[in-house]
Amino acid sequence: MATFGAAAVATNQNPNKSIEVSQPPSDSVSSLCFSPKANILVATSWDNQVRCWEISRSGTGVASVPKASISHDHPVLCSTWKDDGTTVFSGGCDKQVKMWPLLSGGQPVTVAMHDAPIKEVAWIPEMNLLATGSWDKTLKSSSVRSLCCAVECNDLAKWDNMCMWIVKRQQFAVSPCGAMCYLYWDTRQPNPVHTQQLPDRCYALTVRYPLMVVGTADRNLVVFNLQNPQTEFKRINSPLKYQTRCVAAFPDQQGFLVGSIEGRVGVHHLDDSQQSKNFTFKCHRDGSEIYSVNSLNFHPIHHTFATAGSDGAFNFWDKDSKQRLKAMSRCGQPIPCSTFNTDGSIFAYSVCYDWSKGAENHNPATAKTYIYLHLPQETEVKGKPRAGTSGRK
Repeated sequence: MATFGAAAVATNQNPNKSIEVSQPPSDSVSSLCFSPKANILVATSWDNQVRCWEISRSGTGVASVPKASISHDHPVLCSTWKDDGTTVFSGGCDKQVKMWPLLSGGQPVTVAMHDAPIKEVAWIPEMNLLATGSWDKTLKSSSVRSLCCAVECNDLAKWDNMCMWIVKRQQFAVSPCGAMCYLYWDTRQPNPVHTQQLPDRCYALTVRYPLMVVGTADRNLVVFNLQNPQTEFKRINSPLKYQTRCVAAFPDQQGFLVGSIEGRVGVHHLDDSQQSKNFTFKCHRDGSEIYSVNSLNFHPIHHTFATAGSDGAFNFWDKDSKQRLKAMSRCGQPIPCSTFNTDGSIFAYSVCYDWSKGAENHNPATAKTYIYLHLPQETEVKGKPRAGTSGRK
């Protein structure tokens, strides 16, 4: 066990002996997300594709089977699932969000649009709302309404032991766009339910109802209370000195993590009386080499969290005891994105070029993209008190 800020040992290839996902994308992966209902993994990529795999476990064995894919007109940057596990939303450089009824085998339809690439998309089940964040400096909210219907389950749904899905309710979606705003959309109509101007381009978005945090260019962090979604709750400057790369809301909605391009994470509480608990720490560094923190993911059970970075490493941390639980060995390429499955038993991460060093450092002839599955041990992700203390505080 190491304290916050210690460096990991660098190695190449697949040093952590993770399970490789079959038939990965042909270009860099931009987002990963697991179904909230099953071990179905979706990846978006710079090759304009959205792909899904069925992940199955038998004892200690893990297998991945490619199941389906759809295309966008340009690179895809973000994705999210509906809470019922039937549908995937994806957005990207074609300035649109597609709704893919994956479980029923239906065709994707465009449900939201922005004036610039869409960087983030989030489904908010408590509001039946889709939020989208874009480089057009807006955040839009969308209503995604499904007509009463019954859809036959295909082989993707076999673990549910049911032959029909009944969808009979109003649904909404929200996506961040590059026009510095977020939008609320009704997918039956061309216009969003609500458009919220942002101070700058949307770079990151996290939702744990009723908390939503949007990270924009110029280190702005805009906080929304979704019980009053059309008004900013608070706007703060990032506690980190450099560009925001990722954000993650606390599971208890009392604050959030923020990661920057300067190998540092900030732990921030929203309540003014809790400000003494705020701190930042260094990570994803190797001597004088400093790497971006690309991804932040809370464990769904233990509420510890993972970071993944451009140094090719992922680490597990406990913010409450301020310590690193496990430092994993460095892969040979950056890790641009990562995610836990719904019970935290699988940690998926992509290893590929993340364009942080520009096109001049990218060699298409040798560049390869991998998606790996790590099976966390309890000792890696369960919080514990620091040595010399009697318990977590």
